[in-house]
Amino acid sequence: MAIILGLESSCDDTAAALVDTDRQILSQAVVGQADRHSPYGGVVPEIAARAHVEILPDLVRQVLEDAEMEIGDIDAIAATAGPGLVGGVMVGLLTGKGLALAAGKPLIAVNHLEGHALSPRLADPSLDFPYLLLLASGGHCQLLEVRGVGDYRRLATTIDDAAGEAFDKAAKQLGLGYPGGPAVEKLAAEGCPTAVPLPRPMIGSGEPHFSFAGLKSAVQRAVASGQFEPEDVAASFQQAVIDCFVDRTRIAIEQADVKSLVVAGGVAANQGVRRSLEKLAGQHGLAFSVPPGWLCTDNAAMIAWAGVERFASGEFAGDPLDTPARARWPLDSDADKVRGAGVKA
Repeated sequence: MAIILGLESSCDDTAAALVDTDRQILSQAVVGQADRHSPYGGVVPEIAARAHVEILPDLVRQVLEDAEMEIGDIDAIAATAGPGLVGGVMVGLLTGKGLALAAGKPLIAVNHLEGHALSPRLADPSLDFPYLLLLASGGHCQLLEVRGVGDYRRLATTIDDAAGEAFDKAAKQLGLGYPGGPAVEKLAAEGCPTAVPLPRPMIGSGEPHFSFAGLKSAVQRAVASGQFEPEDVAASFQQAVIDCFVDRTRIAIEQADVKSLVVAGGVAANQGVRRSLEKLAGQHGLAFSVPPGWLCTDNAAMIAWAGVERFASGEFAGDPLDTPARARWPLDSDADKVRGAGVKA
């Protein structure tokens, strides 16, 4: 039995959690910053980093107290080391390094994307490697063949913007505020998904990659035209994203040798996305797995679990204390380069 303390601070959520090798979440806490960023319609990196500094020390104390434990009772400390807003990443990683040094515990520097990639295994003990993962969040949109801990083959990525970013920008255009994903989904439930003619970028191109920049621009034009109801714009936008997901994932299924389709990341909390991809999985005879909504958004339980997976795989020595914080950190460093100035690797 091992207990891992996880720390997450890659964007605008400050989080800490204790998870053991039996998949028990002993304690966890997340403090969001939406109230600090909503006046700006999106995350301001400097504000986010300062908030992490203010919040994280007390949050670590809280999760330890809630579990009736002390820092000496845990076996290792897992902290997000990237990718993300580098100021925030530095806060969490330096906190993890300090705790590891003071307590004499191993440091596990976790790739935030790996946290999302492995999080379904925390929620679903029956999920075995390999599986096809659609990772859709505010900063990333990728299709990955997850072969094992630390073993990933990237099949597709976005050549410009991520799906979660597109949801946030669409919400801003519609005057819904931040965070945009839940607000767009709620408004879309009242609208018609075929009312507004919006593009499905990359569909029919034969490439497995994603693109959402043109879709964002089309939403902006639709709103500016004044011809459509806001709920119809939201519903049509959401359906366009879903259609892109289904089409791109279908191509990836044909390229991967897997038995399960998994969806993770913040956009995976969208119920329309879940239903459509579950249907696609069934059409191809694949099992379907998606974490509960709270585990899809940024959290420390997934970081702790990624630490558990690495700890259990034999990497007991931990990572060096001079491990750097990284703004970018691809899961598949051998993947071919993709065209597009805004590629999110």
